[in-house]
Amino acid sequence: MSDHWEGRTLRHIVGEGVWAALLEDAHERLHPARDALLRQGEEGSHVLVLLDGLTKVVRIERDGAKDLLAFRGPGELLGEMAVRGGGGRLASVETLGPCRVAVVHAARFGRFVEEHRLAAHLERHAITRIRETAEQRHGGEAPTRVAGALVRIADVSRWPGPFPGMDVELPLSVMDLAQYLRMSRNTVGRLIAQEPAFRAVRVRGRGGIEIGDLPALRAYAARETPSHRPGVSM
Repeated sequence: MSDHWEGRTLRHIVGEGVWAALLEDAHERLHPARDALLRQGEEGSHVLVLLDGLTKVVRIERDGAKDLLAFRGPGELLGEMAVRGGGGRLASVETLGPCRVAVVHAARFGRFVEEHRLAAHLERHAITRIRETAEQRHGGEAPTRVAGALVRIADVSRWPGPFPGMDVELPLSVMDLAQYLRMSRNTVGRLIAQEPAFRAVRVRGRGGIEIGDLPALRAYAARETPSHRPGVSM
């Protein structure tokens, strides 16, 4: 798989012309923080185009355990797998902060994918997203995983690209981050509070994490991943 796909939204990949065409005749909706956009088990009657805001994808397993699978930001589609594959939705999508979405009904979305030959792009993008999540959950020591996840979530939370400054505030709780990384909340909280690498990261109440120096955190995450350590190859 080419690096061309790494860290890119679907909007990047299909291009502005196709993305604008997808939004034609779609109606927009605004949702508050911690609202359900899509629910696990529901019929795939429509796709959501995420225009602004940050969301989380959550699946409830048969034993009742909650698995936070991913975070999605502007430039991505939500719910396309249920529309294309049929059957009920495999996970729920919830807003973390206020979000703006556009609704595209299933029939129109299916025609659009065929007309613009997007099937291969959607499949490849889905595989890339799954691989990125696996790498964040299992790649490196605990501080590296937390740093890498915070950087990745910061990156996906805004469109079209890097933040203009160093400060980033995410509508993200420590519990959200811990569930995503499959770590305990106490472990994640302790790392952020005590590890020198996180000296510019602050927890704001129950639903906010502020990164005071995103470039420094990015440099730490990149330096500490196995692929960047001297003498170590992947």
